[in-house]
Amino acid sequence: MQSSVGTLDLVPRAVEASSSDVERQLVARLRAGELTALGEAYDSHHEQVRAFARRLLGDAAAAEDLVQETFLSLPGAVLRFREDSSLRTFVISIALNHSRHHVRAVMRRRAATARMATGTQRVPEPPHAATDRMHLAHALTRALDSLPLDQRVAIILCEVEGRSSAEAAQIVGTPETTIRTRIFHAKRKLRELLATPEVR
Repeated sequence: MQSSVGTLDLVPRAVEASSSDVERQLVARLRAGELTALGEAYDSHHEQVRAFARRLLGDAAAAEDLVQETFLSLPGAVLRFREDSSLRTFVISIALNHSRHHVRAVMRRRAATARMATGTQRVPEPPHAATDRMHLAHALTRALDSLPLDQRVAIILCEVEGRSSAEAAQIVGTPETTIRTRIFHAKRKLRELLATPEVR
């Protein structure tokens, strides 16, 4: 009886070890410049990178550009990968490193759109729930846009994507306490902004 339990206990560990071996082999193949390895990395991780990019940028086209840029730079970046985190965490960190000019471009487009909307006469809409949700979404987007990028990233990684502060720290490359401090200040700033009539 004890031997069968011991055998069962080994099954998850064997699966975990096998998965870890596959990832190490994939990293080695990426470092060797194998195109098929890059395709496999894309297939395994592009959905998570795209979701992160869309949450960070709030713009589908810019997010897609960031995904492509991330994976095109992966073969060179993986040479710096120390394998002290998962490959997925490392790929998200690459996306973050490439995100800064995308964030600035998206914010410029939103500012231009807001200026055009201000100069356009609109027919008042009846107060429906869908309209209220849309206004809230726009308010949240504008509030997030006003945060410093480091605070915005911390909020998205931990509060939106549900990552731990330790994993977020790995992605960003800062101490975990720094991530927690950024989240604290970001939440306070968001509360202040959402209480401001101009933002709402």
